[in-house]
Amino acid sequence: MAKIEIYTKATCPYCHRAKALLTSKGATFDEIAIDGDEEKRQRMIARSGRSTVPQIFINDQHIGGCDDLHELDAQGGLDRLL
Repeated sequence: MAKIEIYTKATCPYCHRAKALLTSKGATFDEIAIDGDEEKRQRMIARSGRSTVPQIFINDQHIGGCDDLHELDAQGGLDRLL
């Protein structure tokens, strides 16, 4: 089973979309909420090079954000990673 980590904020609609896609695939994931937690936010930026949420990692590989995840799925690549 793939190790999935997703950095999120509670009010982010893109975070909800990304989590919904992963859930629809039957994937389980560790959600790392960065709301008000500067240390977690800085760790996310250091890992991804991006400051926006969500940031998604599958088996420690940076996938990107919500649009990147949906594009990967549309190309048939997401199922292979899961």
